Amino acid sequence: MSIFLIFLQKAITQGVAILYGANGEIMTQKSGNLNLGVPGMMYMGGIAGLIGAFFYEKYAANPIPFVGMLIAIVCALLCAAFGGLIYSVLTITLRANQNVTGLALTTFGVGFGNFFGGSLSKLAGGVGQISTIVTSSAFRAKIPFLSEIPIIGDLFFSYGFLTYFSLALTIFLHWFLYKTRIGLNLRSVGESAATADAAGINVTRYKYLATCAGGAIAGLGGLYFVMDYSTGTWMNNGFGDRGWLAIALVIFARWRPLNAIWGSLLFGGLYILYLYIPGLERSTQEIFKALPYLVTIVVLVITSLRKRREDQPPAGLGLAYFREER
Repeated sequence: MSIFLIFLQKAITQGVAILYGANGEIMTQKSGNLNLGVPGMMYMGGIAGLIGAFFYEKYAANPIPFVGMLIAIVCALLCAAFGGLIYSVLTITLRANQNVTGLALTTFGVGFGNFFGGSLSKLAGGVGQISTIVTSSAFRAKIPFLSEIPIIGDLFFSYGFLTYFSLALTIFLHWFLYKTRIGLNLRSVGESAATADAAGINVTRYKYLATCAGGAIAGLGGLYFVMDYSTGTWMNNGFGDRGWLAIALVIFARWRPLNAIWGSLLFGGLYILYLYIPGLERSTQEIFKALPYLVTIVVLVITSLRKRREDQPPAGLGLAYFREER
């Protein structure tokens, strides 16, 4: 396989976790909540799934890969959704500042993951001793026969379950937001909570559900990184800045789920581009790592100058809603 095809394959694997985080944040921001806690919720989802898989394999006489996968997914969804619930209580009910709360959630989530990751490593017998091989094999299982096709199989059919699910989820999220009445209500809450409330829409309920669901989706990104990309292992602070890239991708995709698909591929490619350019110095590598953020800034400037309403964030994004002031 040529170096370009290898690069493209690696770009896809890099972009999946970013796509999950972006989809979760799009879901949240469409309700008017600006949750900068995506990195933290990804950590929470990743470590929760790993813990569930670890204890299942530890105490099951004959662990079944599919059962381990289900346990890991449920644990990841619940824990990451709990992170979204924390944010919701603080910002929706207690009306705390959304920016500060999101940053605090990121700090909490990273610390949560590193603490339990370190504790799990000690319980397993030391760093690198965590064994979730059975569960990880279910996440990394390739499509039979199709993955063996030369070139096409390597490029399109050699990925695990969560890679294909990320695409299906993105398409579903687009349909949900733009083709259903519930999605319309959710977007109306994000545009003008007062108007939505006057129309009989339960603003608090929609904000809570969207934020918790968005957290759960972001948690799947963390689970993918741990179980698929890292083959069932944990490394403290191993996620890098993928959570922040997910937030940047939301802006790059102009708050549209379908745009996030090719955007995640672009971001994944830019994230590892320096590895495929020979002879780069250390300082130059850091410039290449910053490319996704530079591209996002350019897109933000262009969309701001064009002033097209469909390219702008929800009008009520980041604003607390006080029903008494309606």
